[in-house]
This record gives sequence, C-alpha cells and structure tokens, in this order.
Amino acid sequence: MKYWKKISHTEQDRIITEALSQNIDYRKNVSLGLPASRLDETVFYDQAPFLKDAPLLRAYVQNPNHIGCHTLGDSEAYFRGTQLLETEVIELLSTDVLKAAPGTCDGYVAAGGTEANIQAAWVYRNYFINEMNARPDEIALFGSADTHYSIAKAANLLQLKWYSIPVNDNTRVIISEELGNIIAHAKQQGIKYAVIISNMATTMFGSVDDPMTYVHAFQKSEMPFKLHLDGAFGGFIYPISHPESDVNFANEHVSSVTLDAHKMLQAPYGTGIFIIRKGLMEQVYTKEAQYVNGMDITLSGSRSGANAIAIWMILMTYGPHGWFEKINKLLYRTDWLCKQLDNMGIVYYRYPKMNIVTMRANNIPHTLAEKFGLVPDSHEADPAWYKIVVMDHVEVEHLEQFIEDLNNILSLK
Repeated sequence: MKYWKKISHTEQDRIITEALSQNIDYRKNVSLGLPASRLDETVFYDQAPFLKDAPLLRAYVQNPNHIGCHTLGDSEAYFRGTQLLETEVIELLSTDVLKAAPGTCDGYVAAGGTEANIQAAWVYRNYFINEMNARPDEIALFGSADTHYSIAKAANLLQLKWYSIPVNDNTRVIISEELGNIIAHAKQQGIKYAVIISNMATTMFGSVDDPMTYVHAFQKSEMPFKLHLDGAFGGFIYPISHPESDVNFANEHVSSVTLDAHKMLQAPYGTGIFIIRKGLMEQVYTKEAQYVNGMDITLSGSRSGANAIAIWMILMTYGPHGWFEKINKLLYRTDWLCKQLDNMGIVYYRYPKMNIVTMRANNIPHTLAEKFGLVPDSHEADPAWYKIVVMDHVEVEHLEQFIEDLNNILSLK
C-alpha cells in the first residue's frame, strides 16, 4: 500500500485540527463576499466540551464547502486545508484500492452513488460531443438488466437512450448473444457511441460483471465506447475479497469508478465517490461559474467537506489490514448462512466472496420476509427474490434465528 495506513485517533485529531486551521475562520477573518458561515450558533452550540475530542463534529461546525474538484488546478482557497484531505482520499482509493498508477486520477466525494453514476454519463456524453462531433441522439447507455436505477435516471436527465442487456436468471451473467443483438439493433437506430455501465456488485444480487464481455462485443461492432464501473456497493469489499481482479483501473478499458462510502464503509449518508482517469473530468467544466475559483465541475456543486473527512477517518482508523479483517468477518457470517441454506435445500444466488445472499421468493413466506426485513426485488409486483445483506450489524445470532424460523415454517408444510 502506497498511501493507506493505520493512524491513531490522536494523530487523526492533530491532522484534522491542522487542516481546519488552514480553512477560513469566520470569527477571525473578514470575509464580506462569501455566502457562507459556520453552523448557526443559536441552534448548534459550538462550545460543548465534548467537541474538543470530536474532530469530525468540529468539522461539521466549521462547515467547510468543498465545491469543485480539488484534484484539478485551483479551488476555493478558503477551504484549502480540508480539501487536501479529500484529495488524499481520492488518491488512496484510486491507487491502493483500485490499482491506478499514482497521480493518474481525478475525483470527488459526491452525494451518493446515484450522483457519481450520473456524473460519469454526463462526462462521457460531453466527451463524445466535444471530441467526436457526436449528436446527443447518437449516444446511448448500455448495462445489464441488474444495473442500478440511477442509470435510467441518467438516461432521462441527459436525454440518452438506455439499452438493458438480459442476464441469465440463475447465474446473473450477461448473455453475450443478446448483447451482440442489442448492439446491432442500436446501430440500426442510429447509435454510434456507447457509455457502458459495468457492475462491481449489483444492488439486488451482488453480482459482478466481467467488463471484458462488453469490451469484446463493442470492439467487434467497431462502436467507440467509454466504460464506467459501478462499485457503489462492491467498491469497498470486492477489491479486498478478490485482490487478483482487474475489475478496476488495472484494466486499460476502465475509465471511471463509482464507490459508496455510506454502504460498506458505514460513513454518513451523502458520501458517494466518483473517480475518473485524468483528462476526462474537464469535459463538464461549467464556464458560467466564473465566481467559483477553478469553476465548478461536479454535478452537486457545493458539498460538505466534513463528509470527506468522515471517509478519511474511517480509512485511517482501520488501515488496510484492519479493513481486511472486517471484510473477512462479514464473509464468514455469509458463508455460515449459505451453508445452512444448502442444508435446507433453499435455492439462492451468491456471487463468490460477496456478502449478499438472494433467495428465490417461493421459498420465503411474506410474513417471514417482513419479520426479518428482507428486501424484495419488487414492491409493485409479487417478488421473485428476497435478499439478505450481511452488514456489520447482522450477527450470526440474527441469521440463526432466521434459519430457525424458516426451518419451522418449512417443517409445517
């Protein structure tokens, strides 16, 4: 690991305190033009004694705005200190987790995986328009049937066509023949450029696409493409449980990746992450944002710097070895669950070394699903699947109670 290391809470406090000291202090500095301030002291008491031992809460009180993308050129100097912690997070994740060469990626902490996926589609739409003189109606999004609904949102917002590729119902693998047919159909409809969304753990199944399935198909069709990995769920577990994988920047065809720290990393909501190879982010510069130093280049605009600090603190508290141990604890619990389901003859899907187990709904009574908070694949129609996600709060004892209740119900049948 080049950047990822374990840091004591005392050292974290020192680093964050130093970063905050480099930001504007509204009490000491005159700043007549900024439409910003600390949190309102009438509502949020900032002299509480516990704040001295809570650097993240101090960051929320000081309220740093991380507008823009700080891995690129100039940014608002008023928040330079905490911006540097965000750039450290982006470099750590791109290099030590996603296998990029040092200094080759840009990125920022987004409001979530949905924003990060839309950001990718926006960048590549503009890339094809600006660099290849494409018309918007010649650009389309492609992804599997299990792809997150944020891609349908992106298609709607950006007025792009969206092509969904069927998957095998048992293995969740993209059906190559169907992919080829859909590409040919898209070309007949006038599509000349592709934005590909390849999944690093789908939301319902935890399944991971082989990006080379897309690469080979689009190369064969001679359709130019950009490939984005949606690792909103899998980004903080799949690279750890599959260290030999090239579903990352080691694959030359991968241009960008979405991560979500508010899932596996248990960061506060609003901590999605967008990482992209250098030379592409500039496609979405908003030149009208002249009053923003460096101009804005992100979908969200103003962003809480405290969220970036939360990610930094979690990564530095665990370090790579501590995180490896945590992930393997969750995988052990998932292994235990799968063994019980195997013994009972329950049909389920689990991608190897992932922590999502998705069971055929015909084996799971609705009352049991409600009792244990299982998530269906559809709330509108009769579900075909129910899933269990083995997160940090899901103990073996909880899984054991579920198995016991399921076994009792099946015995009565």
